[in-house]
Amino acid sequence: MLKEFKAFAMRGNVLDMAVGIIVGAAFGQIVTSFVQDIMMPPIGRLVGHVDFSNLFVNLSGTHYETIAAAKVAGAATLNYGLFLNTVINFLIVAFAVFLLVRQVNRLAPKPVPAPLTRDCPYCLSAVPVKAVKCAHCTSELTSSSQSLPG
Repeated sequence: MLKEFKAFAMRGNVLDMAVGIIVGAAFGQIVTSFVQDIMMPPIGRLVGHVDFSNLFVNLSGTHYETIAAAKVAGAATLNYGLFLNTVINFLIVAFAVFLLVRQVNRLAPKPVPAPLTRDCPYCLSAVPVKAVKCAHCTSELTSSSQSLPG
């Protein structure tokens, strides 16, 4: 069983997936820091010196200055400021993934279109792929026939 697990774990796609998850988690931390530490402070300043991470609605009826104080007291809160930060995180990550996939799609080879014609095995004229009779020599064509019948 240990040999089987080792063979499974060492397959290329499993290792690729593990690397992708690790890099994705690190990228998520970078985006979270970008939103919380760089993006939200100027936005909060522009809208009236608001700290978005500390916006909440207290459901217990008692006033608390911060979310931390409400949590210490065990009060139920709706933390819409933290939710807003998370939504902005998601939008940035989704946009970054979109840009990455867009670039990968541009670099990927374009699929070769299916041919629209094929050669008649009798007269070698070009005929449509779906043709059952050659328009040039009137020979019967089969869909898979590409050479003269024996």
